[in-house]
Amino acid sequence: MHYRQLGHTRLRVPVLSFGASSLGGVFRTIDENEAICTVHAALDLGMNFLDVSPYYGATKAEAVLGRALRGVPRDNYLLATKVGQYGEGEFDYSATRVIRSLDESCARLGVDYIDLLQCHDIEFADLNQIVDETLPVLVKLRRAGRIGHIGITGLPSRIFPAVLDRTAAGTVETVLSFCHYELNDTSLDSLVPYLQAKQVGIINAAPTGMGLLTARGGPPWHPAPPAMVAGARRAVEFCQSVGVDIVKLAVQFCVAHPGIATTLVGSASPENIRKNAAWAAEPIDFELMAKVLEILKPIHNHNFTRGRPENRDEIVA
Repeated sequence: MHYRQLGHTRLRVPVLSFGASSLGGVFRTIDENEAICTVHAALDLGMNFLDVSPYYGATKAEAVLGRALRGVPRDNYLLATKVGQYGEGEFDYSATRVIRSLDESCARLGVDYIDLLQCHDIEFADLNQIVDETLPVLVKLRRAGRIGHIGITGLPSRIFPAVLDRTAAGTVETVLSFCHYELNDTSLDSLVPYLQAKQVGIINAAPTGMGLLTARGGPPWHPAPPAMVAGARRAVEFCQSVGVDIVKLAVQFCVAHPGIATTLVGSASPENIRKNAAWAAEPIDFELMAKVLEILKPIHNHNFTRGRPENRDEIVA
């Protein structure tokens, strides 16, 4: 597994990391024993950066991950979790809740230290509160040694400069963006120079567009408009016709970007994790990749957004 520095943090992360939302049953019903084996497989493959949240499966993902990590030496993995989003539609970015959330997450995960603590999906927050209350308490926790580093996450791209331009250098050390660097959407690429200038590490998530670029397709709750779903399906079907799993191309496309430290992939299947890791290391078939990108061109950078009205991206369709 190849590793990159995560911005200016002390963390060196694998180009392909483990997104633990799958352990919460977000995409399908899971077998817990299989899920635990998946975590162990990821660690064995060098995917030692693990990203989770109390929101995933209403704390289930953290609980399952905690059970998977029992007996694993703490210095064998880097652990990221989040604060601010809990049950469906339940957001609380207050200082008091942040501290309690960290304590709860540590208890579920069986640790006393989090390498990276992130404000989760801040598009649903008043960004004034993020800047004036949430981030300052995270800085205090970092100074106290409870956490190593601070990040922010979300879907709309505009939220990142909206926060970073209002905070002191070094306050926010990472961003986690999803569905904006994948085969059909490369809009995150336009933010890379800005984030690098801010010395902020980049975590990319959802290389298959939360399931759009898979044979199974997106889950019922997926927010993509019909044109995006249909465009992604054409690319999936083309890959099937030539005997290639489009997920392989999706993974390879993402890990090839030198400015993105790591891409998160989620699964509760050891076999799938092993496939993803193997694909990340294989040479890219550039001719096939070009054909798939051409098929996806009609929906390139078409998007969906969410959050408070002032935090949403403009829709491209």
